[in-house]
Amino acid sequence: MPSKSSARIAALTVAAVCSTVSSVVVTSPAHADTVAVHDIQGSTRTSPLAGRQVTDVAGVVTGVRTYGSSRGFWIQGPSADADPATSEGVFVFTSSTPKVAVGDSVTVSGTVTEFVPGGASTGNQSVTEITRPTVTVVSSGNALPAATVVDSRSVPAAYTPEGDTAAGGSVNGLTLRPKKYALDFYESLEGMNVAIGSSRVVTATDPYSELWVTVKPHENPNRRGATVYGSYSAQNTGRLQIQSLIPTATQPFPTANVGDTLKGTTEGPLDYNQFGGYTLTARTIGTVEAGGLARETTRKQSRSELAVATYNVENLDPTDATFADHAAAIVDHLQSPDIVSLEEIQDNNGATNDGTVAADLTMKKLTDAIVAAGGPAYEWRSIDPVDLADGGEPGGNIRQAFLYNPARVSFVDRAGGDATTAVGVTKVRGKAQLTASPGRIDPANAAWTNSRKPLAGEFTFRGESVFVIANHFASKGGDQSLHSQFQPPVRSSETQRHLQATAVNAFVKDILAKQKNADVVTLGDINDFEFSTTTKLLEADGALWSAVKSLPRSERYSYDYQGNSQVLDQILISPSIRKGGDFTYDSVHINSEFSDQISDHDPQVLRFRP
Repeated sequence: MPSKSSARIAALTVAAVCSTVSSVVVTSPAHADTVAVHDIQGSTRTSPLAGRQVTDVAGVVTGVRTYGSSRGFWIQGPSADADPATSEGVFVFTSSTPKVAVGDSVTVSGTVTEFVPGGASTGNQSVTEITRPTVTVVSSGNALPAATVVDSRSVPAAYTPEGDTAAGGSVNGLTLRPKKYALDFYESLEGMNVAIGSSRVVTATDPYSELWVTVKPHENPNRRGATVYGSYSAQNTGRLQIQSLIPTATQPFPTANVGDTLKGTTEGPLDYNQFGGYTLTARTIGTVEAGGLARETTRKQSRSELAVATYNVENLDPTDATFADHAAAIVDHLQSPDIVSLEEIQDNNGATNDGTVAADLTMKKLTDAIVAAGGPAYEWRSIDPVDLADGGEPGGNIRQAFLYNPARVSFVDRAGGDATTAVGVTKVRGKAQLTASPGRIDPANAAWTNSRKPLAGEFTFRGESVFVIANHFASKGGDQSLHSQFQPPVRSSETQRHLQATAVNAFVKDILAKQKNADVVTLGDINDFEFSTTTKLLEADGALWSAVKSLPRSERYSYDYQGNSQVLDQILISPSIRKGGDFTYDSVHINSEFSDQISDHDPQVLRFRP
């Protein structure tokens, strides 16, 4: 079977082509004379011939896609022009299985089209294609055009120009500068035969038969082989997605982890898709040389240290086969933390949409698995959400839950917390107390519309109170990608996260107003970076501080996305914990870098002495 990523792409192709064609402005119905591929591509991201008919475009077939509804082939023109901005390759969209082979010399007549993967609303760049083609095979068995080498010397250090303000921030109309900007360089090779040499894997093979490498081994690396994303202006230009044109039934796609090397030459046409942008669609693919990456194990907390962890278990429900693996992760790799904030706990029947909201079966199956793995008999606390009100997988009713080890820590139960009642803070004998424990923070606030409401709980450890707030902020879904035609890309999803961060910060300030030296731990899947405005709003006025910033910059990540290792999961601490100076923080890399991950997030652990 072909890769699932191809199916993802293919599923959107036909509709997107139709919508793209309807938006093209045809300046003249005149029939264009015979043109070369570089005439079609032009020196910007969109073709000067978009919407026009072209005839007898000559080229050699360099790749054929035979699966999905995005079927077609790439051709490369026989003679290049002198302009480095004009690509010599183009995709011919056939919709049915192409009747050509690699090495065929062909002529193609058809309509020049700009196809936007995923549709125009995504903000993605477009792919120049020839659609509704008539194809003539002139000869077969021809030598392929020499592959253009993509390496650390050819890819510029700067990622992208800023978009044209007169065009809403789009870079589409800007003349390509392939020697100055990486996105321009890749665009100038769109559809062409390209090759990379041995390259380090920076995102593991995923279920869709794709992986990411870097052609710049010294670009923001870390000791485990990742490429770290540390700011909005450090997009990591050497990242390149690899897919295969060879059906997996014929040649299985290589399985690789971060830090492995894709050895030898990987060669094929350079495509652009919705799920990662510029992609080498390999006709010839290298072999994997293992880097020996091992899953990390954090140290055990001392008797006087409280260990608090956050772990996104990725839509866990009773039908999953991952309970034993999650239990082993918590017991063996996290060393049985005293408190664990779990994100993405689903209800008792998962995605079945029948009104079920309770998750007691999910939690019992997990706690039983932890005991079977040799861990403590954790107890748990959570609040069932209103059905379908908290986002996530429809019917799944995901929520946060606390695990705690009653042999080490006590949970302070105060009745009154439910899905719609806001938890408050009171002052009793000079100490802050929650009005409900567990309780939800301001659940009626519009900040939490179709999103998970924070879960607050009050714990005691060795006689000291600790307030823990479990979070799962709104996802990044809907944001424009790093490779968007709009530069800088619009991050529309952060508007809601900013409101959420403001609400949580206000609640923490309420605790600190009642007790200045209160120990407050705010943690979870924040869905935003340690350098983001979301984090700054959580930290506002010194109420909290993101402890991941205590790590070296190269070690700050919990998630690996499109070749960038980045922070999404965080643990933020109140001033009393930070100023004590005796806390330690660990991002425990057991998932994000591996092809056989049980979650797409790495857990985080904070140890401190209350």
